[in-house]
Amino acid sequence: MKQYSLEEIKAIYHKDLLELVFEAATVHRQHQDPQKIQICTLKSIKTGNCPEDCGYCSQSAHNDAQVESHKLVAVEEVIKEAKEAKEAGSSRFCMGAAWRGVRDNKDFENVLKMVEAVSNLGLEVCCTLGSLDEESASRLKKAGLHAYNHNLDTGPDYYNKVVTTRTYEDRLRTLKIVQDAGICLCSGGILGMGESEDDRIAMLYDFHRLATPPESIPINALIPVEGTKMENLEALPTDQLVRMTATTRIVIPTTRVRLSAGRSRLSYLEQGLCFLAGANSIFSGNRLLTTPNQSLTQDEEMMQVLGLIAEKVEK
Repeated sequence: MKQYSLEEIKAIYHKDLLELVFEAATVHRQHQDPQKIQICTLKSIKTGNCPEDCGYCSQSAHNDAQVESHKLVAVEEVIKEAKEAKEAGSSRFCMGAAWRGVRDNKDFENVLKMVEAVSNLGLEVCCTLGSLDEESASRLKKAGLHAYNHNLDTGPDYYNKVVTTRTYEDRLRTLKIVQDAGICLCSGGILGMGESEDDRIAMLYDFHRLATPPESIPINALIPVEGTKMENLEALPTDQLVRMTATTRIVIPTTRVRLSAGRSRLSYLEQGLCFLAGANSIFSGNRLLTTPNQSLTQDEEMMQVLGLIAEKVEK
């Protein structure tokens, strides 16, 4: 993979939009099947009362969002929903717990059971559980975990405007632990939190210079939630979402670029421009943890309109 400097990535990002999309689409076709997208399902297995103070998150105990909290769900519920997700076309099942990090307790033992059961269904399993240590990562890998999600959220210079209970270096440390354990890394960011375009580029640069770039990079557009510190921010312009998608595809051509939160406010054609620019994965289902998402019926219609097909899991 070609190595880019920060200045080179900036130059790519700031190309004329149509030229940028054309270049990204060309790179995409060299490394991916542009007709296929991976469909993922995301389930919140433990919701609310998170001790982190992420300014965008409805689950933070520091915010006043009216999210209904619940403890870790039953293993049987997860298995049931994973089977339904597979029948609906998902090839990856992702589980998120509102924890600061993994602890060696009964809840983690149950998460390991969930991972093993979902993996045995023939699905890729992804978890996002906060920070990890080496032992926890090893146990997740042994249980059958395919990927671990831990977002950088934004670039290093803007990071402390978003969250102060965990440092940027803490997040990078978890990324290394995940990769050292032989688990695929899923890590992305959220656009539209008040950051500059340079902050987004700096985040992408940090992904690019990892020893192994992330297997998947979710690109989220902020969904302002009432009761959070970012509730009054304006919606991200679609062209900026397309621009980030295209730049990510050019700079890290082999990664899955996941069109994630905020997708439901885009028209089918706007989403199509993102797919043309290199996005090749979506989260499907009515909710993404606690925020709304495009419905399964809408996704089926969109894929038919755009001529996209769901990628089958290869396990």
